[in-house]
Amino acid sequence: MIATLPLDPADDVLLLDRREMPRTVAFLSLDFTPLNPDTLYERVVEKATRRQEFCYLVTPNVDQMVRLHHTPASAVLHTDAWANVNDSRILELLAARSGLGLPACPGSDLTARLLHDAIDPSEPVVIIGCTKEVVDAVSQRFGLRDVRWHLPPMGLRTNPDAVNAAAQFCVDNPARFTFICVGNPQQEMVARAIKMTGKATGFGLCVGASLEFLAGVRHRAPQWMQKTRLEWLFRLLSEPKVLWRRYLVEGPKIFAIWLAWHRSRDKAPTRS
Repeated sequence: MIATLPLDPADDVLLLDRREMPRTVAFLSLDFTPLNPDTLYERVVEKATRRQEFCYLVTPNVDQMVRLHHTPASAVLHTDAWANVNDSRILELLAARSGLGLPACPGSDLTARLLHDAIDPSEPVVIIGCTKEVVDAVSQRFGLRDVRWHLPPMGLRTNPDAVNAAAQFCVDNPARFTFICVGNPQQEMVARAIKMTGKATGFGLCVGASLEFLAGVRHRAPQWMQKTRLEWLFRLLSEPKVLWRRYLVEGPKIFAIWLAWHRSRDKAPTRS
């Protein structure tokens, strides 16, 4: 069932958003908000429906955590986010080995659920990134009738003017939901730039290839591979030329990063 848009921001449907968020969990070099998928969905819809100043969600995975370890200056992209939720079942496993509860909340699952259940086909939806083929396929699949699409140029990471242009597009096209799909850290750069304008409203989701999965341009791993933490293998076998370095060279570094962090935490003096 599609969620209806409340006319009064004080409607009861919004009361849950006034609850305190769970205390963050410090894991590796980032503070995560340990929401489960159902609660995350509820909080995102509530937050977006209040139509307040723009905020954004980041869903870090192994690739992002490795990059963040090597470029700590990029942490500002995460600290300015409304929340950082764990996108990876590998990170979930490593956190559990350190005695931390960090549920996996894949951004692709959240995106699909929002389009299925929360977004009215007639309301404006902003998409930053993706191809026209993907935008058209997603619009047709979910019956979206008011999609505002902006395609930034390549090299976004080193093009502040293009980042600012994407941010201005969102200011000029207010919507409850903005899907930012230009890869990381570019999408987090755009999301933060939108927030820093101080003029935008709505909720931004940094969700990578999520719309490509929904459009059928890329395919997600079957459920059994997701549950057994083998989604990375499916992606690797699907696009070996594009993803071999990510999954065979960069990705495995997370284990050494985690082990060093885990040992340093154990050695840290406890407060009396």
